Amino acid sequence: MQVNQPKDIQHFHIVGINYKKTDAAIRGLFAINQEQYDQLLLQGKAAGVDDLFVLSTCNRTEIYGFAASPDVLAELLCSISSGNLQVFKEIAYRKSGEGAVRHLYHVGTGLDSQILGDYEIVGQIKTAARFAKSRGCIGTFIERLVNSVLQVSKLIKNETGLSSGTVSVSFAAVRLLEKKVEDICRKKIVLLGVGKIGRNTSKNMMEYLGVRNITLINRTMAVAEEFAGQHGLQFAAYDEMEETLREADIILVATNAQQPTITRANLEGAHPKLIVDLSIPFNVAPDVSQLPGVEVVNVDELSKVQDETLQMRLNEVPKAMGIIEEHMEEFLYWFKMRKHAVVLKAVKEKLTEIHTREIQSQKNGAQYKLEDIEAVSSRIIQKMINLMAGKVRRDTDKSDQYIAMINDIFETGVNQE
Repeated sequence: MQVNQPKDIQHFHIVGINYKKTDAAIRGLFAINQEQYDQLLLQGKAAGVDDLFVLSTCNRTEIYGFAASPDVLAELLCSISSGNLQVFKEIAYRKSGEGAVRHLYHVGTGLDSQILGDYEIVGQIKTAARFAKSRGCIGTFIERLVNSVLQVSKLIKNETGLSSGTVSVSFAAVRLLEKKVEDICRKKIVLLGVGKIGRNTSKNMMEYLGVRNITLINRTMAVAEEFAGQHGLQFAAYDEMEETLREADIILVATNAQQPTITRANLEGAHPKLIVDLSIPFNVAPDVSQLPGVEVVNVDELSKVQDETLQMRLNEVPKAMGIIEEHMEEFLYWFKMRKHAVVLKAVKEKLTEIHTREIQSQKNGAQYKLEDIEAVSSRIIQKMINLMAGKVRRDTDKSDQYIAMINDIFETGVNQE
C-alpha cells in the first residue's frame, strides 16, 4: 500500500521584490499581466512546481510555490516578465518554510504594505490565488494558507487599530493635493483612467476636498460616462485627451498601461500644471517633468506623504503580530497533523485489512454472532487509532518519532522523506 506524503514545508518558497529596495521603474520590469500570469502558470505546472501563484501589484511582485529551490521560482518569473534574471537575483528577497508562510501573513494583513495597514492587497491576493486555482496550480496547502491569511486580515482590521483612519495610495494623492494646491475647487482636474484606483481617487477628492470639477477620460468611454453620471462629474472622449489635458491644472493618471499614456508632445507649450502618476509602470513619460511649469509626482513619492494616523498604526503592530503568530501556529499545526494523518489513515486501513481477514476466518469456523464480532472488532480498531492519535497530539515534541515508529511497525508504505 502506497500513500502520498504531504510536501516538506522547507521546499515552500517565496521570491520577490517590493517598494523597500526598488523604485517603481524597476518594479515595472518584473510586473506581469494576466496573459503573462497564465503563461507562467502553464510553464510552472509543466516544470513540476506545486501550489504556485504570483502576486503582482504596483508595490511588489512575488512568486510563491513548492520547488526544489527559490532559484526555480525566480527563473520562472523572469522568463515571463521583462526583467533580467541576474538583476532580479541581486535585488530580490527569498524566504523558505515558515519564513515564507509568515511573509504572506504580513503581506495580507497590511504589515508589509508601503502604507502601513493598507488592506487593498487583500483583494489582490484573493484574485491571484483564485486565478491560479482555476488553472489547477493551487492545492490544499496554499488554499488553506490563503484562507487563514484572509481570516487573520479581517480579525486584525476588526480587533486592532492598524487600519484606523483613511490611508491608501489614492488617499495619499488627495493629501498631496490638499497641501500643494490652493483653492483647489477652482482648478480644472482631469482623471485619466477610471479603474479601481481612479474611482477611489475620485471618491476621495469629492469626499475630502469637496471638488466636483473633475473630468474623466477612459479608453472605454462608457465606463467614464457611467461613473461621471453616478457622481455628477464630467467626462470626455479618449480622442479628446490631448486638448482636455492641456486645459487642465491638475492631472491624475491611473491608466496602468505598459507604455506612457502622457508624453511630452501632449503638453508641449501648455500652461503650468501638477501631474500625479498613480500607475505602475509609470504612465507619464520621464521627460514630461522637464517641461516648464510642469511638476510630476509618482507613486514612490506619494508614499512619503505622511498621515497623522500612521504613528497610531505603528502602536498597533505588536497586537497584530500576536494575532498572526497565534493563527500561523494553528496553520502549521494543521499542516503537521495532516502529515501525520496520512500515516494514521494507512494504519487504519492496515488494521481494517486484518479485521476483515479475521472476520472471514470466523465465518469459516464455529457458529458466532457475526454482528457482534464485527462491532467489537471495529471498535477495537478505532480505539487503537484514537490512542495513537492522542499520544501524538499530547507529545508534540516526539510526534514525528511516534509516527515514524507506527509507520515502521505497520509497514504502511508511507515515504516520510
